[in-house]
Amino acid sequence: MTVFRRLTGLLAGVLALAAIPAAAQDYPTRPVTVIVPFAAGGPTDVIARIVTDNMAKSLGQSFVIENVVGAGGTTGITRAKRARNDGYTIAMGHLGTQAAAPALYPNLQYDPVNDFEPIGLAAGTPILILAKKDLPPKDLKEFAAYAKQNADKINFAHAGVGSVSFTTCLLLNHILGIKPTSIPYQGTGPSMNALVGGQVDAMCDQIVNAVPQIKGGTIKAYAIATEERNPALPDLPTTKEAGLPEFQASAWNALIAPKGTPKAIVDKLSDALSKALDDEATRKRLLELGSDIPGKDRRGGAPLAALVKSEIAKWGPVIKAAGATAN
Repeated sequence: MTVFRRLTGLLAGVLALAAIPAAAQDYPTRPVTVIVPFAAGGPTDVIARIVTDNMAKSLGQSFVIENVVGAGGTTGITRAKRARNDGYTIAMGHLGTQAAAPALYPNLQYDPVNDFEPIGLAAGTPILILAKKDLPPKDLKEFAAYAKQNADKINFAHAGVGSVSFTTCLLLNHILGIKPTSIPYQGTGPSMNALVGGQVDAMCDQIVNAVPQIKGGTIKAYAIATEERNPALPDLPTTKEAGLPEFQASAWNALIAPKGTPKAIVDKLSDALSKALDDEATRKRLLELGSDIPGKDRRGGAPLAALVKSEIAKWGPVIKAAGATAN
């Protein structure tokens, strides 16, 4: 009887393993949930919706965006870590949740490197230095002087400790030698609304979230923190041109899956993402927002895994030097 049970158990295990490739081959057979760890309307949400719209067409199933806000995006990524690793729940992580969070959150409930399967980089998003439209400084040099002179009065909006808007402004403030008041919101969308409404003074934000407001004149932009100007905002100077070359920052957004998601499924998602980035209509939408579309050599799981490790090494020291932490 014992031998029979053992043989039955062994046979069940073999059949289960054999079923994995079949399941991966048929994947997806139902909608895929994509956890976006910020509010709707922010840059991570916008990029997720653009790329998964095309991925849905490629894979023949809908991709449903689930916005899970809180703790600088770490609440949503924690949920993604705990999801079933069957390919039907993935997430859109970014610089803040996958690189800055380990240094900011002593009790972080996930390991960005070891708790996820990297699917691929979706888009790079240059950082802009922004302000409400009636803030007095006219250019970046005046803004830097104004911020130093009014360090006890000026405030910066962000999407929570650990978010891109928080982390990149942390670097900016460190360079300027100031510690202004920071005001958190449940996502970059709400914080941008506060900036447009004049409820906050300034913000460091991803270009994807700011182009329409800048062109519409509802906010002002001082510079883009990249080596070259961006085609979406050709008249906006770089930080180097504007007098603050030390401030260089570009965020990124990437799809990840829970650890243990079958490789065949991860590869299928990665291939669909790459096809989306080659699609003319998808590229047009991303480029109009100022996104940096990764080339073939930067796509897929391996380049993303290397990027996460290098970004953790880059931002950890910056955060620790600033003495920032989220308790």
